[in-house]
Amino acid sequence: MNFWEGFADNIGKIRWADIGIAVLIIAFFALFNKVLVKYIFALLNRRFGASDKGELWKQVLERPFRSFFVLAGVYLGVKYLLPRSWELAIGLDPLFRSAVIALAGWALYILSAQSSVLLEGIGKKIRLDDSSMLIPFLSKVLRFVVIVLTIALIGSEWGFSINGLVAGMGLGSLAVALAAKDTLGNIFGGIVIILEKPFAKGDWILTPAAEGVVEDITFRSTKIRTFADALITVPNAALADQPITNWSRMGKRRVSFTLGVALDSDRARLAAAISRIERLLRDNEQIDPGTIHVKFTDFNESSLGIFIYYFTKSTVWAEYLSARQGINLALLQVLEEEGIKLAYPSHRVFLEGALADGGGEVSRAYRPYE
Repeated sequence: MNFWEGFADNIGKIRWADIGIAVLIIAFFALFNKVLVKYIFALLNRRFGASDKGELWKQVLERPFRSFFVLAGVYLGVKYLLPRSWELAIGLDPLFRSAVIALAGWALYILSAQSSVLLEGIGKKIRLDDSSMLIPFLSKVLRFVVIVLTIALIGSEWGFSINGLVAGMGLGSLAVALAAKDTLGNIFGGIVIILEKPFAKGDWILTPAAEGVVEDITFRSTKIRTFADALITVPNAALADQPITNWSRMGKRRVSFTLGVALDSDRARLAAAISRIERLLRDNEQIDPGTIHVKFTDFNESSLGIFIYYFTKSTVWAEYLSARQGINLALLQVLEEEGIKLAYPSHRVFLEGALADGGGEVSRAYRPYE
């Protein structure tokens, strides 16, 4: 007599009362699984303290828990109904354990999602911003590990050895590491960039390889949009070993230059112009008042040098240029009102004939643009 003939012969021996009890067991867990899950989470909230995080955990894990209670009801009902010999024949216990492992893997898969409570909590603790690529990377790695472990554990329930799988994965990982050394270097470089956060998406950076705005950060490369609107892809391994200047992280932006005025400028008017320029900078709301220097510092060959040093409050390129333009126009107005002329290249020419006749020097201005 084969298995199915024996099963058909003994199925008729099951009493209706046993069938009714088994159905009631299954129906109880199927109908009241939501209540049971709610009661369990209420106990956990009372034990560890109610919070919004507890509600989020409930929303994430509610479906796996409810499925577990339905599965437990079916298992208990069938176990009550069938004799021990039939349980062993159909592999009831391994089936139940496999289903529990699958549900546990499902719950861990949900928890390892990029937007899950677990990873969001990790991101907040290590203070990651929204542009960080670490959380998506962790999510992908954890989900892959969860899937592999779930399949391996289910296979071990049915007698499949996972030792060969582990050994094969080790040899395969070694071969992949040797064949993809540069790729792995870029991946580790990307991890370094994401953890140290020298820049983020949207930052204006300067490196020996490129200058521009960071458009995307992946685990292999970083894409930089230059100011000529070209897109440069820089491998992370090279970028992590280079000095990186992040202009977007400046708290303020510096302006430093020497303003050349005419050599024959009146001393009193020059002092008044310097005083007015400094007051102009201090009264401007776009200029940081912390560090402002306006000083007469240089005697040059064809000019007097006024050193001007200040910082704009905004580091945005367009706003910085606008503030600097406004200051430059105001400087011209001050110089005009004080009668101070800007310097231009000039030469003094001495004529021997004029000196011999008792004349003096002849000064001629040299304008290269005329």
